Amino acid sequence: MGGGGSSSYDMGDLESLVKRAKEELKKGEINKKNVFISFAHEDIDYVNLLRAQAKNDKLPIEFNDWSVSESIDSERAPYIKQKIAERITQSSLTVVYLSDKTLFSKWVEWEIKESIRRGKHVIGVYAGEKLPARVPEAIKQNNIKYVPWARLSEAIDSLE
Repeated sequence: MGGGGSSSYDMGDLESLVKRAKEELKKGEINKKNVFISFAHEDIDYVNLLRAQAKNDKLPIEFNDWSVSESIDSERAPYIKQKIAERITQSSLTVVYLSDKTLFSKWVEWEIKESIRRGKHVIGVYAGEKLPARVPEAIKQNNIKYVPWARLSEAIDSLE
């Protein structure tokens, strides 16, 4: 049975309460960037370390990727490309993990080109102090900046 009682709150009060609640939530929030990470499947262990680093609340990034071990010319490639493109669209930028294996990944090359096509910034990142001897052509052709892993946050901040 419904009650016919009255409430002491009107719509103005409700809007005010919602606004205050949103402000309180923002106080403890870091403005995180949603980052799509592109990498050769063989580098999954290194990428998992990078993902774990992003769990640190002080870093302004969270990763949004789709790990694919399937060949780019497989029967499922159109579906996979559609799903990856959706993730790229949802992201603020794309980070490409560069290693000696990256050059051989057709997915990485496609993800770089797709990110650029969708107007996303792209940054390359590598472990250690030394860039791999060879990087994907799309990195060179588009003059994409690359930095050591330790400077990733700084490079992302410089995009603003």
